[in-house]
Amino acid sequence: MKVFFKKLKKANKIMEVFYFITLIGYWVSYGLLVANLLSLTGIETVIRIIVISLFALYGLIYTIFGLVTLFKNKKIIFTILTILTILFGIVFSVASYYIDFIYSKIENFVTSETSTYTTVLLSLKETEFTNDSIIGMISDDTDRTGYLLPLELIQKENIQNEITYYDNYTELLNALYNKEVDAIFVNKDYAILYGGEQKFSNIANETTVIKEYSKEMKTEESELLVSTKSLTEPFTVLVLGVDSESTNGLDANAAFNGDTLMLITFNPKTLNATMLSLPRDTYVPIYNSSNRNIGYNKINSSAAYGTASTVNTIENLTGIEIDYFVKVNFQGVIDLVNALGGIDVDVEQPDYDYYVSQYGEGRLCESNSLRDTTNLVCMNTGFQHLNGEQALAYARNRYGFLEGDIARNRHQQQVIEAIAKKLVQTSSFSDFENLLDTISNNIATNMKTSQILSFYQSIKGMLSRALSGEEFISIQKLQLTYFTFDNQYGLSCVGYYQGSLDKVVETMEENLGLKDISTVKTFSYDYSEDYEQTSDIIGKGIYSGGQVPDQSIYGNNSNDNNDDENTDEPTDPIEQDPNEDNNEDQNNNEENNEDDNNNNDNNTSPEEPGNNPDEPQIPGTPTDPDTGDDNNEDQSTDEPTTPTDPTTPPTDDTSEEGNETQE
Repeated sequence: MKVFFKKLKKANKIMEVFYFITLIGYWVSYGLLVANLLSLTGIETVIRIIVISLFALYGLIYTIFGLVTLFKNKKIIFTILTILTILFGIVFSVASYYIDFIYSKIENFVTSETSTYTTVLLSLKETEFTNDSIIGMISDDTDRTGYLLPLELIQKENIQNEITYYDNYTELLNALYNKEVDAIFVNKDYAILYGGEQKFSNIANETTVIKEYSKEMKTEESELLVSTKSLTEPFTVLVLGVDSESTNGLDANAAFNGDTLMLITFNPKTLNATMLSLPRDTYVPIYNSSNRNIGYNKINSSAAYGTASTVNTIENLTGIEIDYFVKVNFQGVIDLVNALGGIDVDVEQPDYDYYVSQYGEGRLCESNSLRDTTNLVCMNTGFQHLNGEQALAYARNRYGFLEGDIARNRHQQQVIEAIAKKLVQTSSFSDFENLLDTISNNIATNMKTSQILSFYQSIKGMLSRALSGEEFISIQKLQLTYFTFDNQYGLSCVGYYQGSLDKVVETMEENLGLKDISTVKTFSYDYSEDYEQTSDIIGKGIYSGGQVPDQSIYGNNSNDNNDDENTDEPTDPIEQDPNEDNNEDQNNNEENNEDDNNNNDNNTSPEEPGNNPDEPQIPGTPTDPDTGDDNNEDQSTDEPTTPTDPTTPPTDDTSEEGNETQE
């Protein structure tokens, strides 16, 4: 040691200073790089180990050999080694910064384990709340804002009012509006959750908040929606649309109205995905967060009970386990599309006559991102390059189409596909940094950071495909065959055909590797059998298996007011059953059938606004409410009528379930 210090005293002082500064800087930057590389679990593990080992070896070489050249005063060799080491240190620092940046943005996707929940005591504005007033509450003892927080508030403020309990929020809201109760406990975002229904479309202006109570609680997502599945295995993800104006990221328990529900399966081995959009009005059994059946309702009503309720409801509908959810702030679509420089979409031509008469042939218009109907966003139909506002407007539009919400689901899928295709074309890191920042502020998921990182291999495979000129991902579009009806509350709902659901589920199971892909090896034809029409969209046009729900669930109320002339020929533009008209020549080609159906639809479209209580709203309604109505006249609406059930023809003067149903 004495010899070492003796030689150090004799060494060139300038070289000595440079040596120790460079040495310390190298090992500090190397340590930061190692820490960041080790955080990238599952990404190029072998390469990471090699890089860590090689630069550890180089650090040792510089530590020893640099000291030798210092003692021997070999300035040229020392200078070369020092410059090289400094360069390595700079590279390590820059790499550490970007790895940390990416990792922090990915962490921002992950929902936090706690969040602030808020309940409000709500009453109609004309109702005076007193000590004798009756309060309505949800009976579900797991509901945070409908039961748990209200009980805490009642105990805290010693509220002595009579309490009446209800099984679901539809009954609770009806009780408020029917004045069976004077006030109700609901989530603070009640306007978002319930404003989409026609009956409650003006709930924000018709009610007033009497009391409000908030508390930091563990999120239901962190308690109930936990998956350990790696994204290197086939997985399912439920995409939930959230209307939020926040620019600081989505809250863990951000309220969503259930208008956008998309179930996606992805197989990372085949890079094949399936995509199923579920209309908001689909009438199904609703399951709460504890997976208890609380009765039939529209599928979007599950949003009022939280994310876990929506996941449980769709799992029970399809029998497919949902591994992850992703909440997407569709306001953020604007920033994302603009950051991509726009997207290319084949904009569908509106087919609702009154809408076309307002905006012209070849034009599509919708309220802007703030739902301001005085400043419409318009675009031409056909293949178009859309900016952010236009992309969001197209994804939201349903009033220009006879299929209504079904058309909107289709538009959302188009926008998602276009965004995905543009994302893989990102070439510069600055663009990537901007995109990642935008995405992280508008997405929340129950995936862990390590699980998101495991998707790297799939991204690598997609990029390889794209660079070789192939489609970077294969997408199978799925759709149920629907019919419409009115439920017991007079709300327009959507049912489906069991055979269609079975085919959709089978396709998802095949993609997940849960079922072998079936191959038809033989074919026979029986002229006495009815055959289902085929479509590029899997599940569409399948009418077998009967209608769900059946008549015992929703009764006859949807068909009681149909005129005699409406019982002969269905006019449902959602799906036209190819077997409905037995008197037609079976040899008519598909094009003629389609033309006939379109003519029927167009001829029934109202020419003037206000002539028909069922007339759909065009983009003059900022709240995008459900346009359901109890009257059933033979007019084309934004959400179409119902085809006759081909499996159970009418047996008397009363229309069977699903016949000629209109909102």
